[in-house]
Amino acid sequence: MKSLRKNRLALSTVVTTLIILVVSVLLAGVVTYFAINVTSTRVQEENLAMTKQHIWNNQTTSLGAIMIINTGGRDVVISKAAVRGQASDWANVFYNITSGAIAADLQFNRTICDANGTTATVMVGSTPYIFTKGTSNQNLVLPSGQTMLMYIRTPDSISVNDIGLTVAITIFSSQAMYYRETNVEAAIS
Repeated sequence: MKSLRKNRLALSTVVTTLIILVVSVLLAGVVTYFAINVTSTRVQEENLAMTKQHIWNNQTTSLGAIMIINTGGRDVVISKAAVRGQASDWANVFYNITSGAIAADLQFNRTICDANGTTATVMVGSTPYIFTKGTSNQNLVLPSGQTMLMYIRTPDSISVNDIGLTVAITIFSSQAMYYRETNVEAAIS
């Protein structure tokens, strides 16, 4: 039997096998990195920012308000709005979708409380906005970069005894739920 030291091809076979193995592992790593990079840059995430949340009660009625801004890269379908864990019927929700920036805070509005039709005009700051009444079994679509102003008329389980207590407003989308807390305020009509 020949000695391995005298066989010139014995060491070159091992080196060749190691080179092929290293190159195949590096090639697989590069392909994997490229695939992850392509898919992660193409995927846009859903992201809602909620602000200016309020719940008011004036002994005869209660009203909730919130501003929702779609800061993500994709349109969002809002499927449910809940106050203190109780889902609000869309027939009690008035909303406006706008692309403009809104600096003014949302105020208690008697027009929303007394609205009998499908629309109501509300002043937010010095700008009038036309709010549309939701319909049952409706999902609201908030396009990317747009802002939704939402009033919830007579949210369940809010009474005059809740003034000063903290309650939650939860907005449900098809992929997530967004939660904000606020104190129940006394409404001055």
